Amino acid sequence: MVMKRRRMAMTVLSAATLAIAMGAVAGWQDTLRGVLQGGGTPGGGGGTAALTQGEMTGGLKEALAQGVEWSVNALGREDGFLGDERVRIPMPKPLRMVEQGARALGQDRYADEFITTMNRAAEQAVPEAASILADAIRAMTVQDAAGILNGPDDAATRYFRRTSGETLEQRFLPIVQEATSRTGVTVAYKNLVGRGGGMMGGLVDTGSLDLDRYVTEKAIDGLFTYIALEEKRIRENPLARGSDLLKKVFGSLN
Repeated sequence: MVMKRRRMAMTVLSAATLAIAMGAVAGWQDTLRGVLQGGGTPGGGGGTAALTQGEMTGGLKEALAQGVEWSVNALGREDGFLGDERVRIPMPKPLRMVEQGARALGQDRYADEFITTMNRAAEQAVPEAASILADAIRAMTVQDAAGILNGPDDAATRYFRRTSGETLEQRFLPIVQEATSRTGVTVAYKNLVGRGGGMMGGLVDTGSLDLDRYVTEKAIDGLFTYIALEEKRIRENPLARGSDLLKKVFGSLN
């Protein structure tokens, strides 16, 4: 009888352990969605105290703020763009035949120099995004939070694009214009076209290329690529974020 009771106790304990493990794998979405729908943490019982909507929204904002900070810090430094194939700004399409011509003539350094200067300009512009995205986070409502939690894996990134994309472009462009001048993009462009454009004849239309706008658009694309990567990390491993508020919001996963 004693052995039977012990086996039953072990069975119950194993089931409870499995349930806790499965709850942890469910991740941050299930936790905060439970708060949105029921006003408390999933599972009810002896975990953390019920969360208010303000705490729930505050926790999400804090997680997103950390994601933005990580993205801006990673990109807004030397080689932030140039050293990462996921976001490195490539040669504009209208100039790729020119690039091929330059490299065919052994003038690789002119093509490489031009690519480097574009990426340096983007690296200098990205820090401007911090305040813009911070404003978007502060303006987030409970409804916005619900849309993010119930949306696809890149829902927060889409929220930032929707609310801040135009402002980012407006703020980035003049910085890029100054940075392209400072990093020598125009000179590098002229050198590239001069070295590689001759053999291309009239096949390449470079007159309609707006380099500053091209760099601006690619800088914004790179920023949102990084924000999406960090959003994925937040969703998969929320307990890596260690503030008291986040521990309370995600405490039921323990």
